[in-house]
This record gives sequence, structure tokens and C-alpha cells, in this order.
Amino acid sequence: MDTSEHQHEDGFAAVLRDSLAGPVIECSGELDLDQVPVLHAALHRALAVRPAPPMLLVDLAGLTFMDSSGLNELLRLRIEAARHGTAVHLARPSRPVARVLKITGADRVFPVDSDVPGPRAAG
Repeated sequence: MDTSEHQHEDGFAAVLRDSLAGPVIECSGELDLDQVPVLHAALHRALAVRPAPPMLLVDLAGLTFMDSSGLNELLRLRIEAARHGTAVHLARPSRPVARVLKITGADRVFPVDSDVPGPRAAG
């Protein structure tokens, strides 16, 4: 899987890269309704690989803000990924994002990892 970046003009980015554990989407900036299509495109690109990966990790360390539309996109992704046999994990949520996850109970729906696996060696 190639590294690919989807970026919105307002500064949100969703970078897809391969890791030792499978695909990782690194999110940064502010995730709101206007940026959901950027995340959606990266998520679908990660799930388009066949066979489908057993796990998809969404790294939230670089997010400074996430509203309900961003959370809804993550929840939709979880359902869609499950249809392909892929588990969605969230990783390293920033403090404001962790608060949204806790208040909404999403931290009990998603596995939340404290670390992100290193990149897969080229070859």
C-alpha cells in the first residue's frame, strides 16, 4: 500500500500509510462536517485492499478538534469495516478528541490504543 495524503484546504489531513500491523490513517487538524469527505476518502482507500486488512488503525494524535460529524464518520467506518472483517482501532486521541470519545461513550465502542506500530519496511 502506498502512502497517500488527502488534505482539505482548511488544514485537515488524513495520511494513509502501511505499518507492521496494517494500514494506519494519521489524522491532523480540525475534523468537522466540511472535512468528513477527506477522512471518508482515506478510510475507503484503506479498506479497498484485497484481502481486506484484519485491522485498520486511525491515529488521532494530530487532531485538535472533532465534532459530531467526525465521530459519526468513524462510527460509520466501524460498521462498514466490520462487513469486510476489519476491526477499527483508534490510537492516541488528543485531549479534546479523547473528551468527545468519553462523553459520547465511543471510547467503549472502539478499542483505543496508546501506541502506533512502526512503518512496514519497503520491499
